[in-house]
Amino acid sequence: MREGSRAMAKSIFASLRRILVPVIYGCEDRTALDAACALGSEVILVGVVGLPPDEQLSAGAAKAKEVRHRLQTLVDGKRIFSRARVLVSHTPWADLKAVINSEEPDLLLLEWQTHFAALHVAPAEVLTHPPCDLALVRGPLPAAPHRVLVPARGGPHAELALRIGLNLRPRALTALHVKLIDDTDSDAPFRGLKHVLDRMPEVQKRTVVTPDTTKTILEEANSFDLIVMGATARPVNSPASLGPVADRVLLESPVAVMAVKTRRPMPEPPTDESVGAQAISILVDKWFAENTFDADEFADIQHLVALKRERGLTISLAMPALNEEETVGHVIRTVKRALMDKAPLLDEIVLIDSNSTDRTRQIAARLGVPVRVHQQILPELGQRQGKGEALWKSLLVTKGDIIAWIDTDIVNIHPRFVYGILGPLLLNPRIQFVKGFYRRPLKVGDKIQAGGGGRVTELTARPLLNLFYPELSGVIQPLSGEYAGRRTALEECAFFSGYGVETGLLIDTLEKYGLSAIAQVDLLERIHHSQSLEALSKMSFAIIQTVMRKLETRYERAFIADVNKTMKLIRYESGGYFLDVEEIAERERPPMITVPEYRARRLDNAR
Repeated sequence: MREGSRAMAKSIFASLRRILVPVIYGCEDRTALDAACALGSEVILVGVVGLPPDEQLSAGAAKAKEVRHRLQTLVDGKRIFSRARVLVSHTPWADLKAVINSEEPDLLLLEWQTHFAALHVAPAEVLTHPPCDLALVRGPLPAAPHRVLVPARGGPHAELALRIGLNLRPRALTALHVKLIDDTDSDAPFRGLKHVLDRMPEVQKRTVVTPDTTKTILEEANSFDLIVMGATARPVNSPASLGPVADRVLLESPVAVMAVKTRRPMPEPPTDESVGAQAISILVDKWFAENTFDADEFADIQHLVALKRERGLTISLAMPALNEEETVGHVIRTVKRALMDKAPLLDEIVLIDSNSTDRTRQIAARLGVPVRVHQQILPELGQRQGKGEALWKSLLVTKGDIIAWIDTDIVNIHPRFVYGILGPLLLNPRIQFVKGFYRRPLKVGDKIQAGGGGRVTELTARPLLNLFYPELSGVIQPLSGEYAGRRTALEECAFFSGYGVETGLLIDTLEKYGLSAIAQVDLLERIHHSQSLEALSKMSFAIIQTVMRKLETRYERAFIADVNKTMKLIRYESGGYFLDVEEIAERERPPMITVPEYRARRLDNAR
């Protein structure tokens, strides 16, 4: 169940989830199917028998049987699927389009020229309005393309070509920008694409200035075994054309070619850098596939301990708390027993209390966990309320090279909430920050509401991140309270004192270390107590302020000072409504490494 849910999540975000390939009577060439298999995605086969208009459809029964037999020989039961569906039609392209609409593939693979004739369709009809993203392939296709060339100028077609090139997982992928001499006006889309390519070290980037684009690509082809290129973004003289360059490359290339055209409409005119920059979704897809983990991958605690010792690391768990007497004891006992007593994964557990008025501190102390009241830490810097303040100050009172934080209100606490978020940091030294995610049923009184939770994420955080930080759009639960990071990274980040702390840390890590430094782990399920709509509203207000402050830094413009920081809460009492004004001002604490007391302690620990 857990593995299945993870695989499903990955498939949702994969660049090419489903590829449809027609298996057409009379076309024995397997180039399109080989290309689909090389892409490593789920391949859907659809049999097609095209008959002339004057021939009765019943006459195609024998041909249909032959195609069904061929489908059976091609299906491997793992990646290549067939619905045992064979279309017998006078208008096979129209019927195939209906199947495409129902199957909703991410890509349709057709063999250049041969499939057009076999489907009784003019190339113009397919190319003008493709029913989904389209790739025309011309062989001979190598079994495993090792060196792939992607000529690119920017725009949706170039994005699709780059996606396909990456999905082939070649040993070397080169993005080639062929720039015409004295052509400066049309270079903007590639500049936007280059911003994305610069964050992909596995992609080699080259620019060639030439008087003849097609000639240069054909000459470069001799050093590669596959070309993947997009259709032109410029107007063409014929609707049957992918553009003069793509047409000639398909015809004359000495190696295999895949020419692609996206279903997405092209901007008019495609001269803006933002056109190329839209390929940021490739980064997100790739990151999601590579940096999304399952807690069960790290269930071997002894292996994690061995990795910890091998890398010479220490680990601290800091638990922020405010009036959590009902759950804090169970949380501490569960984690301490599994990850300190039975296996020395954690070197220390510290409770960071926010002046609880119940028995939270006493319970923790009785269980042998040091308790620090965050208002009493660095008092000379002033006292602020908020979880973020507690997390920031926890850097000062913990010693670990890795610091993990979990909330203390988790009803269904399990050791995976800790070892899950530590696993990627121990596994991969490049990862700096790990977020947990989970299904979030809500506990309302004595009842569990399975479908609740994540309201602020979906209505506030996710839309804002998609708008301004699209690289983070694949983070499933950016506001989750379970996360861990390397001290060397965390001490360089600013901390917002209130509800904006998670959002701020994500953005800071992204901007300082890049998307590949962030990972996320499926912790399965978290049961917690519901918050009121008023509390969620205040949380949203704080998160919006956080994003705006980060945008100030990015664009070097000050506008948050002019923004209202008081929130008017609508209340109902004694049969009437009234307004209650509350100040919700997200304030930042500077990177802890800039605090003299912290630097002195770091120096002492190093000695």
